[in-house]
Amino acid sequence: MILLRNISVAHRHEFALLDISLSVGRGEFVVILGPNGAGKTTLLKVINGLCRPTSGSGEIFGQVMNSSNAGGIRRAIGYVPQIMNIDPRFPITAYEVVSFGRISKAGLFRQLGKIDKQVIEQAMSLTGIEQLADRPIGHLSGGEQQKVAIARAIAQEPELLLLDEPTSNLDLSAQQTITSLIETIYLEKKITTVMVTHLLHHIPHHAQRLILMKKGEIIKDGKRDELMDEQTLSELYDCQLSKSYIMSGTLFTPEKK
Repeated sequence: MILLRNISVAHRHEFALLDISLSVGRGEFVVILGPNGAGKTTLLKVINGLCRPTSGSGEIFGQVMNSSNAGGIRRAIGYVPQIMNIDPRFPITAYEVVSFGRISKAGLFRQLGKIDKQVIEQAMSLTGIEQLADRPIGHLSGGEQQKVAIARAIAQEPELLLLDEPTSNLDLSAQQTITSLIETIYLEKKITTVMVTHLLHHIPHHAQRLILMKKGEIIKDGKRDELMDEQTLSELYDCQLSKSYIMSGTLFTPEKK
């Protein structure tokens, strides 16, 4: 489904990505983990056609990535950015925001029909925001806005779901809620999912594979259970981490100096 070969992205003579090669198969749930500035968001933008590589090549859905087919590829990708690019003062409801996902799928000038509206309602039901349908987006909490963003992506009926730090700007309770929601969507929809995060404690349990990134490079790529160890993660984050077990899972915390 995703195949990247030797992708590099340079900004002002500095590399945001350096010689990235990876493949993601249909139905996989992959988490890209790494500290801030590792190039994770840039990698998602390359996959989504929002950032043109300086060098390298790639294929999405078996199509070669280029400017001529970027729009068509993007219509099959549900993208959840870190922050929704909507002015909270703009008088638009949660339902209208979710409907944007359907418009992206159907086309800007095609009127939404009965089936489109059913898909929108199903996306809102799956994300638990039916009661927010008529609420202005600017009146919602951070967690509620993130649910709206995810519902918008789901309404697109994507083949691929990209999530860029979906929990990073939320409080702890909302982080857990959104993480659980992402797992529910994956289990119910079986959408190929690639999620970016720097937060160790909110990696969904059903993510089978971790890709570790640092300074624009992939340093390790493997099974979740093999990479979630103290030495590997301490090297990734440049600090000594200790591992402990709690009821909800594994916890990594920095050791006191």
